[in-house]
Amino acid sequence: MKYGKTDKKLEDYLKTLDPKRQADGKILSNLFEEVTGHPSVLWGDSIIGYGDCHYKYESGLEGDSSIVAFSPRKAKLSIYLYLPEDEREDWLKRLGKCTSGKLCIYVNQLKDIDLDVLRQMIKRSWEAVLELYPDQG
Repeated sequence: MKYGKTDKKLEDYLKTLDPKRQADGKILSNLFEEVTGHPSVLWGDSIIGYGDCHYKYESGLEGDSSIVAFSPRKAKLSIYLYLPEDEREDWLKRLGKCTSGKLCIYVNQLKDIDLDVLRQMIKRSWEAVLELYPDQG
């Protein structure tokens, strides 16, 4: 399925996962909902997103996405956050045991990271996206 917002229920999706990832998904969905004030929405087949953003890059590429998101994938939890370049490394060091790409943070287990730091990162990511695209949310 192409990436985009769906009307699938989070609970139905979580039931398709192994018990550990179901538990992780519930913890993360509660955390993201608490921080963003937005409900969990399934984007594509496996990304759980919060808020809506229409982005447009200088290259002309544009599209729709959630503002922050995560996916409880089988191998690792994927957490999708936009953090300003000059802040990113500091946040990642404070978070705990993880690896990362440009917009994605990979975590083996939730016990490996500090959920209070993740809470702050979600909030900062939300703010940073709205600084880039102030008419979103």
